[in-house]
Amino acid sequence: MRRKPVERLVAEGGKGEGGTLRRSMGMWQLTMISIGATLGTGIFVVLGEAVPDAGPAVILSFVIAGITALFSALSYAELAGTIPVSGSSYSYAYATLGELVAWVCGWCLILEYGVSVAAVAVGWGQYLNELLAGTIGITIPDALSQPPGDGGVFNLPALLVVLLAMVFLLGGAKESARANTIMVIVKIVALLLFCGVAVQGVKSGNYANFMPMGMAGVSAAGATLFFSYIGFDAASTAGEEAKNPQRDMPRAIMLSLVIVTALYCLVAAIAVGAMPWQKFKGSEAALAGIMKDVSGQSFWAVLLAFGAVIAIASVVLTVLYGQTRILFAMSRDGLVPKVFAKVHPKSGAPRANTVIVSLFCGILAAAVPLGQLADATSIGTLFAFALVNVAVIVLRRTRPEMPRSFRTPLSPLFPAIGFLLCLYMMGSLGAVTWVVFGVWMVVGLVVYFGYGLRRSRLATAEK
Repeated sequence: MRRKPVERLVAEGGKGEGGTLRRSMGMWQLTMISIGATLGTGIFVVLGEAVPDAGPAVILSFVIAGITALFSALSYAELAGTIPVSGSSYSYAYATLGELVAWVCGWCLILEYGVSVAAVAVGWGQYLNELLAGTIGITIPDALSQPPGDGGVFNLPALLVVLLAMVFLLGGAKESARANTIMVIVKIVALLLFCGVAVQGVKSGNYANFMPMGMAGVSAAGATLFFSYIGFDAASTAGEEAKNPQRDMPRAIMLSLVIVTALYCLVAAIAVGAMPWQKFKGSEAALAGIMKDVSGQSFWAVLLAFGAVIAIASVVLTVLYGQTRILFAMSRDGLVPKVFAKVHPKSGAPRANTVIVSLFCGILAAAVPLGQLADATSIGTLFAFALVNVAVIVLRRTRPEMPRSFRTPLSPLFPAIGFLLCLYMMGSLGAVTWVVFGVWMVVGLVVYFGYGLRRSRLATAEK
């Protein structure tokens, strides 16, 4: 139950083994990181998984997931401005709820970030094939573009996009942020292009029988689509590389969530209006198909596929960035091996950390089907978000005098609502997902009690 003082967390900001992280990002770059980590996943990849559960009411599923994310985003914004460090909710829990809870939160973040990189990368190959088919008439065979269980042997494109993101990250945070900003602009333009073309094919009859599976289907789809919102907290992992984190991080978190939710709902409404919901099943490149059907030309579908390829690469880049920074913070605290906290003196990036995480995520992406990854990521994310809402309430009571650049409205009511909504969404996920989550937690506790408990820097300081 030992807690790490907030002042110590902030004082250690940027310090790693052999070097320090560099403060190079302003509010614009932080917002682009959050949008980059969020926008694209739910629309380009997971939409085909969610529509069969909810029908046209998938629009409501996006709204429910967005509202759930909003309450947690308010809590994230307060803590990001109060404790501006790289560990995100792991560090917030360490300061408020104790080391064991912080470890559990960090372990969930590894599930959230690391596994979501793999899940997003799986869908990248689908759009890459759409792009290749429309440009050079050649596609990568299923054996090399699908994971085992989905008709393939090894998902080579998924591995390649993760390795490409790794190359950018090894260059440093500033260079990665610049590349991400360009990719975010491209994918926003691609989604607006989709809306402009696909709206011509909208038929009112496609909205009939709006909620075929009832509210249960809407909730189930919402829980799956919550996966689409996990990136909004990515800005909170850049706390030690932001120029003015207290001011800019809360603004970046809230602004990115508003932009992403608006685009998600707009694109989903047009997509289910332009194609009967029954046809979405099994489609991981649904938007490109809709563009082709509506326009009768492959040109627009090729353009959208290009936008999707860029969009998903951006998600992989920014989420992979977040994962490396969380492990950096955990390593600095002694809970995971020191290699994750080593910073290259020239680039200011944790290079060994980046290579290890990238190879792990790339192999996972190449070998595991998308649906299982998305649901496993959602439950880990929801659990971590629930803890952040609790952390706000605890810190308000234990340290009411601390300066806060952003305050969650109507606290403790809004954080309590955020906590309950996260539990509700977790309850909507299937039994298999809960089993996977339970096994993951058991493994995490074994690692903590076998390694982190004794090697924690707080533990060694007590001796």
